[in-house]
This record gives sequence, C-alpha cells and structure tokens, in this order.
Amino acid sequence: MEQATATTSTGSTTGFIGLGDGKMYYEMAGAGPTLVFTHAGFVDSRMWDDQWNALTKRYRVIRYDMRGYGKSDPVKAPISRRADLYRLLKHLQVQRATLIGCSMGGEISLDFTLEHPELVSGLVLVSAVPSGFQMQGEPPPNVMSMMESAQKGDLERASELQIEIWVDGPFRQSAQVDPTVRQRAAEMNRIPVNNQTWAKADMQPLNPLNPPAVGRLKEVRVPTLVIAGAMDDPEILRAAETLATGIPGAKKVIIPNTAHVPNMEKPAEFNQAVEGFLKGG
Repeated sequence: MEQATATTSTGSTTGFIGLGDGKMYYEMAGAGPTLVFTHAGFVDSRMWDDQWNALTKRYRVIRYDMRGYGKSDPVKAPISRRADLYRLLKHLQVQRATLIGCSMGGEISLDFTLEHPELVSGLVLVSAVPSGFQMQGEPPPNVMSMMESAQKGDLERASELQIEIWVDGPFRQSAQVDPTVRQRAAEMNRIPVNNQTWAKADMQPLNPLNPPAVGRLKEVRVPTLVIAGAMDDPEILRAAETLATGIPGAKKVIIPNTAHVPNMEKPAEFNQAVEGFLKGG
C-alpha cells in the first residue's frame, strides 16, 4: 500500500510504498524510457544527484532509498531487496526499465534481471560484484576496524572508516579526494550506520538468488554496461572484468582517478558513458 505522494517544485513525484513492516521512499521525474537507480550499500539515493539532474531531461527516472537508508524506514531483520524492487516497479506500473545500480545496488539489479528478465531492457553495473563471486586475498584495509567500531557503538568512527574504504579507496589518502564528495557520502552514510542496517538486513539477506549470478552471467540477454573506478579495490576491478567477459556483448568502462562511487567523483565522465550506452553507442 502506498502512502501519500507529493509533487515537488521541480516537478518530480515523491512518495512511499508500504512493504508490510516498513515503508520505502521513492522519487520519479521526467518522461521517456524508464531508468531505475539503486544506490550502494553505504549511502542512499542522493548519490545519484548528478545523474538525476542530467537524465531526467530525456528519461523517466526513478530512484529510491532501500529500507534502512535515507528517508525509508529502518529494518529489523533480513529482507529481500529484489522483492522490494519488484514491488516498487509494479506499484509504479513500470513495464520495462534499464536498471542502474552501484555496488550492492548493482548486485541487486543483476539478480533482479536474472529473476525478472521480462521487466528489464538494459543494465548498468557500477562497482558491482555478482552474487556468488568469491573475493580473494585480504579484505579492504580498515574493514575489521570499521566493524569493531560499529560493535562498540563508536558510530562516528565507523562511518569515517566506511568513507575511507569506499570513497577514498585503498590507493589514496583522504586529502587526495574531493572533500565535497566525502562530505556528501558521510552525510548519507551516517543513516545506515545509526540504523545498523548492514548487520540487521544485509549480512545475511533473505532469499538470496539461487543459483547465484556469477555462474549465470551468460543468461543475461539485455545490453549491459559495466563501470568501475580505477582506484577501487582490485577485487572490484576483477569482478568488473568477470561481468564484462561473462555477460554476452557487455561493454566495460574504467573511470580514472575514482574509487567505488565514480558517478559522484566524475559525474561528467560517468554521465557521458551512460548516455552513450543508452543511445546505443
């Protein structure tokens, strides 16, 4: 059941969709082919601001805050993010859409495509790892410290460490990253950290895709673009190569001098790559 909707001064429609034990926020604007943006697992839908401003001029764009993030309700137990996305698209009467997802949002978008191919016309996977992909080597620096800080209740430290892991990446110091990007990401990140979203909902998601996506990439039959940041963790880049070589006809773009959120660090380059893809280039 949907809660009240509203039309903003910019012409976008905002609203909440009820999902049984909580409601999920969404925003929609523009006209044309439909694009659906799913955010990374440490920020929220505001990570797509620069894409929203550019793409709503030519497309019908939908973005949403997954439960536990942004304006959506917190979560208390594992949930199916794919099911949430399905409910949202059905509620908005989306018949087919290009799904654009970053990190966990990319994993969700890929899994959704395999589960509901009839609803997907294209796929853009940003800094994504397919479900079932086996990470190799040591985890990113500061991951253990971040988890320990969260367990101790030092949420400010936990949030800062997440920004270092994902926005800075393993090859840069904080001072080498645009402070505005870090500040925006930190503002978004404090919400899921305070909600303990990852521990409650995403460490063991409900009803994971079975079999997982990593062994089913050849089943993807829609145009696909894979994007990664050159300064991201090497395992993310290895995953990008796995996606690009495994999905038939997929294209890959590596954006220099960016880490896990290349769309925030280099929006012009990112938007150019996505718009070229959407136009069939």
